[in-house]
Amino acid sequence: MRVMLKSGVCRRLGAAVVAVLGLAGVGAAGAAEKVTVGTSWYAQAEHGGFYQAKATGIYKKYGLDVTIKMGGPQVNGLQLLVAGQYDFTMGYPLRNIKAVGEGLPVVSVAACFQKDPQGLIAHPHVKDLKDVGDRTVLISTSARSTYWPWLQAEYGFKDSQAKPYTFSLGPFLADKELVQQAYVSSEPFAAEKGGVTPNFFLFADYGYPPYAATLETRRELVEEKPEMVRKFVQATVEGWKSYLDDPAPGNALIQKDNPEMTDEQLAYGLAKLKEYGIVTGGDAGEEGIGYMNDARWEKTFEFMVKAGLVSDDVDYQEAYTLDFLPEEPVLP
Repeated sequence: MRVMLKSGVCRRLGAAVVAVLGLAGVGAAGAAEKVTVGTSWYAQAEHGGFYQAKATGIYKKYGLDVTIKMGGPQVNGLQLLVAGQYDFTMGYPLRNIKAVGEGLPVVSVAACFQKDPQGLIAHPHVKDLKDVGDRTVLISTSARSTYWPWLQAEYGFKDSQAKPYTFSLGPFLADKELVQQAYVSSEPFAAEKGGVTPNFFLFADYGYPPYAATLETRRELVEEKPEMVRKFVQATVEGWKSYLDDPAPGNALIQKDNPEMTDEQLAYGLAKLKEYGIVTGGDAGEEGIGYMNDARWEKTFEFMVKAGLVSDDVDYQEAYTLDFLPEEPVLP
């Protein structure tokens, strides 16, 4: 069975189909289909939907035996996905479109995050993103091929003010004029522990277009195992809804995988996911968790072309499909 990958084609197959598929793998013991998903980093609140779906039996309900593999600084999730070690990974539209441009057979089937959790932190006297001015900004190498060109185009940031971020809060805490990259639940938390309550500027709230934490898989799986893909999407978005309501089961598994993750940081991370509408903001309020649409992908592609991150002849629509979004939206 071949599933069309062009966006918007046969997005929804009917609630009855979803119900049947949801029950398809629940039969005899041992019949569950094995699935491996790789996360983007060490286990944390941003992965809560996956861990919750496993902990509460949601994956099992859909006939899936899911193994969650943690990411980390030495883990190349895209490489492992293409090599067949992962069935899904937490993707990113910019990476996905670039991969398609390079001929890699990957496709995103849902977006767990309506907003990219990336932003900047600054000391309290810097009130807004536009007030950063010519201050030094600490960024990682990867920023130069993601959000930095957007900051340059939209807010006039210059390469001369960008300095390497070494993933230590020490310089930021010591210098009130430094600004640095930050993930919604990580660096702000560490800064507060260090005695500074920073202002956090979420790029998505300033117009940065991409989704984040996409469910990225291989083209062969959407073509050869569409039922499995559909069930995994359905179960994962249900896991996110459950995690936002009562995170205790998922947090227990997160801490089992990552014992260094404290109750305090998990609570902080979940609070920030809710505060900024990372999972449930934007279109998710009406269209459901995991929602994507053509317009956002097109806008992301247009930004990439303008920034010189990808050629304008890349068929960006091959990077995603809307065919596997839930028939009945899983509303927050």
